[in-house]
Amino acid sequence: YSWIYAANTLCFCFLQMNANDCHDPPKYWTIHGLWPDRAEDCNRTWHFNVTEIKDLIVDMRHYWPDVLHSSLNRTQFWKHEWDKHGTCAATLEVLNSQKKYFGKALELYQDVDLNSCLLKAGIKPSSSYYKMTAIKEALTRFYGVTPKIQCLPPEEGEKAQTIGQIEFCFTKELQLVNCTALEGESNPMQAHLKLGTSELSVCSDTLPTYYPSEVQ
Repeated sequence: YSWIYAANTLCFCFLQMNANDCHDPPKYWTIHGLWPDRAEDCNRTWHFNVTEIKDLIVDMRHYWPDVLHSSLNRTQFWKHEWDKHGTCAATLEVLNSQKKYFGKALELYQDVDLNSCLLKAGIKPSSSYYKMTAIKEALTRFYGVTPKIQCLPPEEGEKAQTIGQIEFCFTKELQLVNCTALEGESNPMQAHLKLGTSELSVCSDTLPTYYPSEVQ
């Protein structure tokens, strides 16, 4: 039984969305969520209350931003993540309150430090293409485990996939573990990773990979 943590970038705006629908997308990897790989014992009556995470708001806005809602409504993303995933994750004592759940996700994000890792490996947003195997090897070498990298497939007439999300997997003790161990199990993320007419899926090792530097 593992836990999945995912990071995304301004790619969520770039990937087949109208860039005008996005509000100040950051040019660094951010948090998408902290998700149990199986939704069991979820308390759907436990409603999100932003006042419980008031001490985390500054960090939440920076590292877990909502780029799809206007500033008046930017707690909607956090509410969705709590309702769908946090109420299930709360079966673990270390995640059994809204403050613990969001606080631990922020802590894991800092520990993983994906932005720094990619930069050290020389992988940064660019108009040229990367080899997916090179990205995978760099991450595996740095973390000692294999994350799951998700891409948007090439648009019609294009040859390159676009990197959109990187998932890190954890044990119930929140220690990093290979994501490949989860292959074949039900994937709770797919339901809300559909972007436009395409869906993020595990990246191809053979296609050139685009890591966009800005919203088109």
